[in-house]
Amino acid sequence: MTTILLNSAGLFLIIVLAYLTKRANLLSKADGNTLSLIVINVTLPAAIIVNLTRLEVKLNLLLLIVLGIGLNLLFVLLGGAFSRKQKPVERAFIMHCGSGYNVGNFALPFVQSFLPQAIPLLSLFDIGNSVMLAGGSNVVVEALTGDAEKRPSPALIAKRLARSVPFLVYLVMLILRSFAIELPKEVTQVIQPIASANTFLSMFMIGLFLELRLPRKELNLVGRLLAIKYGFGLAIAVLFALLPLPAIIKLVLCLLAIGPVPTFGVISSVNAGMRAEVVGFTSSLSFLISLPLMTAMLLVTL
Repeated sequence: MTTILLNSAGLFLIIVLAYLTKRANLLSKADGNTLSLIVINVTLPAAIIVNLTRLEVKLNLLLLIVLGIGLNLLFVLLGGAFSRKQKPVERAFIMHCGSGYNVGNFALPFVQSFLPQAIPLLSLFDIGNSVMLAGGSNVVVEALTGDAEKRPSPALIAKRLARSVPFLVYLVMLILRSFAIELPKEVTQVIQPIASANTFLSMFMIGLFLELRLPRKELNLVGRLLAIKYGFGLAIAVLFALLPLPAIIKLVLCLLAIGPVPTFGVISSVNAGMRAEVVGFTSSLSFLISLPLMTAMLLVTL
């Protein structure tokens, strides 16, 4: 228990330090954009390679990919059902930010600190999750809001996935491990220091993006979104906990269910017309909610 609390405190401290450096004008939100590029294109792919180098590909584990797609679709539909009376832009905001899973920038570095053996399971889930975040969810959202002009085509979704370095690395490692091909030890040893930096840089990036100010009139909308996301997230977590699944898979799914708003959800909401300040505040608040929730989940289950 002490180890879990100390590790969580360490992650929270990184976020706070980054936020304080921004408030002191030592760094800015623009530096967070630079860090996000480094995380997405350098440290996260390195972490994926290192953590999947000995993955044993089994048919039942591949179902996590399907589950990644299915849960995204479920929460888009739930968001749509519980926002029917909202304006189209607000409905899109609730569906985009209420669905999807922030694996690469939050769940993976979080779990890496506690359960490195769970990283392969997270990675398989994130393959399906990436398909939806790259455009699959947009198709459903635009169908429900009636804005067909913004609906991405299958070709555009494929193009986005082809430009996603983490997704391509996931795919290559999955293919290699399907044929039981291992990378040379020298390769993983060279990449290891880069992979080790992923947790710190991801948490520091979150701190730079942290926003804690929002006009009071928009707090109701944010509250509705977070109530849907975490209310149903906790319900799904309880359901997974009761299913006859291996303990490590149940824990991973429960942690994902109460994770924060994904980065792609933020981008898609802004593209749909929601004010960036509202989306940024919601995303920041979700990080502050998910960190203690996920820590509590570990304390209860481990």
